[in-house]
Amino acid sequence: MKRPYRLIPAVTLGLLLPVLNACQQDSYEKGEGRYSLMRADFAELHVNAEKKADAITTDDGDQFSLKDQISTSWITTADTTYRCMLYYNKVQATDGKTQAEVISLGQVPCPFVKPLGDFEKEVCTDPVKFESIWMSKSGKYLNLSLQLKTGFTEDTTAIHQLAFLADTLVVHPDNKRTLHFFLHHDQGKVPEYYSTQVYVSIPTKNLAVDSVRFSVNTYSGPVIKTLPLK
Repeated sequence: MKRPYRLIPAVTLGLLLPVLNACQQDSYEKGEGRYSLMRADFAELHVNAEKKADAITTDDGDQFSLKDQISTSWITTADTTYRCMLYYNKVQATDGKTQAEVISLGQVPCPFVKPLGDFEKEVCTDPVKFESIWMSKSGKYLNLSLQLKTGFTEDTTAIHQLAFLADTLVVHPDNKRTLHFFLHHDQGKVPEYYSTQVYVSIPTKNLAVDSVRFSVNTYSGPVIKTLPLK
């Protein structure tokens, strides 16, 4: 079944992280199973000429080659970089260098903030569950974590729609600028039975401002967050 959500402008979503398979661990293993030292990081995933992922750069600035090169359905372009959420172990290669052993890998879409006047659909602010928004250590991305209410339906037209729309640019007396943007969310007839987590990374390279003010409608009312970019 197709997952009932998409971002506008159109971005193919391999968005949700694959669910890790449950692993049984006897008490005598003392926490030394495969998942005991597992890390979870946002990262840039390098893809080689064969359309296989072979290296990562985490938001902490760590760079590792992958123990095993990886192909996925959403890696469709060679010699490029994808944004991802990665569960992995650090392992030592035969040459003594540290590598990443991938446990689970999910694409994180990177939509741009679009001017409200350029948005061709009816604006909706259906509620979501807001978790957090934060700047990556590199300063290259605004990361957003939220949860969407969803559920099974046989209606093939039922689909979430998400977009980030800018409606105001505030110039302060000191000439610093703040961009106001908000989440467009159309529930799109999707049932609201349970919550599923969504990660998005907004590139900051096209946000030529000093700070941003983000607003989102939640089931508990509006939430507003302001973050400096410089």
